[in-house]
Amino acid sequence: MTFRFAATAAFASTLLMGAAVQAQTVFTVSSWLPPTHTLSQAQKSWCDAVEKDSAGRLKCNILPKGVVAAPGTFDAVRDGLADISYTVDGYTPGRFINTQVAEFPFLGDSAVQTSVAYQRIYSKYFAPLGEHRGVKVLGVFTHGPGIIFNSKKPVTSAADASSLKFRIGGGNINELSKAMGWNTTLKAATESFELLSTGVMDGTFFPDESVASFKLNMIKHATTFPGGLYNTSFVFMMNPDKYKALSAQDKAVVDKLSGEYVARLFGAGWDKVDAASRDGAQKAQGVARIQADKAFIKAVADKQDYLETKWAASTMVKGLKDPKKVLAEFRAEIKNVK
Repeated sequence: MTFRFAATAAFASTLLMGAAVQAQTVFTVSSWLPPTHTLSQAQKSWCDAVEKDSAGRLKCNILPKGVVAAPGTFDAVRDGLADISYTVDGYTPGRFINTQVAEFPFLGDSAVQTSVAYQRIYSKYFAPLGEHRGVKVLGVFTHGPGIIFNSKKPVTSAADASSLKFRIGGGNINELSKAMGWNTTLKAATESFELLSTGVMDGTFFPDESVASFKLNMIKHATTFPGGLYNTSFVFMMNPDKYKALSAQDKAVVDKLSGEYVARLFGAGWDKVDAASRDGAQKAQGVARIQADKAFIKAVADKQDYLETKWAASTMVKGLKDPKKVLAEFRAEIKNVK
């Protein structure tokens, strides 16, 4: 009897262990940036939080490299090649229009503030329009203020910028560069070192962080703008079928760690590495920083005014009502974020 009881208990224990294994969900997580980059680190922190809040029912399998190149990431998550990742909306030109609101010049000097404000505006106005249809949006965010970096000379005017070749990341800055008459090429951030080290490009438009992250030791000059020359809109996302398959309890965990939680997490990481790059890598390599003067700022603002009118018309076609009001609300919200 004792033997039969022990055998039965062992069998029951095995069944319970099997059920526990079956109850665990593992997300395949992809990043097209190195594991040390702030976005990869923020994504890992999100995974750690999900595992903790779900008592281990939800876990992440973070792949050693991205399942596809950066521009294909949205479709990769949509199609299930990865369960979770992030991407730059502007890497696929013309696909995302509403999101360009977060890419305009002079928005703010903190990634946390712009990211949280963007998330609030996105949830209120853009999410219902479904521009990111095909994925489960976990959150949206921006990087820190965009800067003109180059290896050749100080850029003190629009004319100076016109004499150089720059890598850019797409979105509104692509349109603004064309309007300014600048020689720019749309390439993923990960290609920057090769483009600049081989002389194919003279510089790049980036936030401070990227000089250190991509080891751009050839950079010698930086031109800053109050609130940034531009910004970049990112989306952090999950495969919708993976989300739908979760239990109500686990969906609640994911939902809790979405929206503003994501915006603050990614934004705070970016602010931290922006400061570290300014105070560390750039100072060590002797990057000379100047701020654009009033004439340079006005030249950009004059062109951007037309682009914002063009953006407003395009978003109305997409279903956004009163886009100029939305833009004004976004700018006001940035100042309100603590």
